[in-house]
Amino acid sequence: MATKLSQKEHVIPIISDNFAQRKGRDSMIKKYINLLGAIVIAVCCLQTVSAQSRLVDRVVATVGSGIILQSDIEMQYAQYLAQGEKPNDNMKCYLLQQLVTQKLLSQQAIIDSIEVSESEVDDNLNRRMQMMVRQAGGKERLEEFLNRSLLQYKEEMRPSISEQLKAQKMQQNIVTTINVTPQEVKSYFTGLNQDSLPYFNTEVEVGEIVINPVLTKEEKEQFRQKAEGYRQQVINGSDFGTVARLYSEDGSAPYGGELGFATRDSYVKEFSAMAFKLKEGEVSPVFETMYGFHFLQVLQRRGEEVNVRHVLIKSKPTNASLQRAKAKIDSIYDKVEQGKLGFHLAASTYSDNNETKYTGGMLVNEEDRSALIAMDKLDRETFTAIDPLQVGQYSKSFLSKDRTGNQIYKFMYLKSRIAPHKANLEQDFAKIQEAAKQDKVNRSLSEWFEARKDNTFIDINPDFLTCDELKLWITNEESLAKK
Repeated sequence: MATKLSQKEHVIPIISDNFAQRKGRDSMIKKYINLLGAIVIAVCCLQTVSAQSRLVDRVVATVGSGIILQSDIEMQYAQYLAQGEKPNDNMKCYLLQQLVTQKLLSQQAIIDSIEVSESEVDDNLNRRMQMMVRQAGGKERLEEFLNRSLLQYKEEMRPSISEQLKAQKMQQNIVTTINVTPQEVKSYFTGLNQDSLPYFNTEVEVGEIVINPVLTKEEKEQFRQKAEGYRQQVINGSDFGTVARLYSEDGSAPYGGELGFATRDSYVKEFSAMAFKLKEGEVSPVFETMYGFHFLQVLQRRGEEVNVRHVLIKSKPTNASLQRAKAKIDSIYDKVEQGKLGFHLAASTYSDNNETKYTGGMLVNEEDRSALIAMDKLDRETFTAIDPLQVGQYSKSFLSKDRTGNQIYKFMYLKSRIAPHKANLEQDFAKIQEAAKQDKVNRSLSEWFEARKDNTFIDINPDFLTCDELKLWITNEESLAKK
């Protein structure tokens, strides 16, 4: 049983799962670990708010000094449904299990003086509100669903979000110092079922040099004028939020351009300079950042934070700028191909991709931070460029897109290629090391929960005692007493 969770904050590498499954870990450990990846759950309600208002609330669990209400489960079950899942009453058992875990962690966080700042809570709430607005199809529609303003709803949710963030920090605090030695990695690997080891597809070490199209001042002018036209609409009385929703090319457009409270270092320097210079209600002139041309309005200040809304008009490459980028990268390619310039030096000197230029152009596997990347994980353009190469060769330059969808030119370097193979220590040490570390983390967390369970009063409503997910929290004596 699983929910759709935040991959950014709680991903467990696939390799770790594969190894752990094949070894057949202790069932109690598995039960605990099933809920660790979902400590922070979206607590929004888009489909059953009206039904919740008719609920007769009740306490369904007590954990130490805290309680969990039926409405807490219903709100999270509503989020589960909002993600497109089919109704499943067993999911409520899983959700209660998560909430019990969260209570244990957050209560220990208080004892250990682990704090969550107001800005952290605000940032989390703002992200959740943006997601909810997107799912509901607009701010007004969401407020109609909630039967209250977003400001009121955010204040209601603040204590719950604060508790979730404390639980997350506590979990990180438990495992932050865990590492594994080479001997532990070897022991972990030899302890696996050698007949059921995973099989890895072709993997490669690859590098890239990227050149972005650069617009001249004259080429940029059309985009600046476009932004200025929309700014004049606002100055002449048009609603800023409406203009942003209709014309802004930023991801905040569906929310009227609003970005939520943020500190000065949350933005690029040009944006911060403008946002922190204006008074509340003021509309800025058009200004340029690396993303294009903006104008903004300050909505509210709070200490060292400011909440603004803005309109962005992206500076899109012209045919002339693309031709200049192509000529530049082909010139670099020629020097590298002819041996006049080393690839790593060329990447560090000329590449416009800041994520790879400081690694000498080499890509990093985001799952385990190793240099090897499975061929089937590469984007289509990169795969096509790399596939016919021999080790040590370079691809011709080609037009592609970066992560934000902007057009770029790049060429690739194939440093090494490992053929499909069964997992082994020599070729896959980094993956096995990550799996061994995750296994150690899982065992440490399980031991932590076992110790807290034995020393914390935990009472589960009899209606949930049939849930397999919750049996690990109840001792045999407690179960007999409730029957």
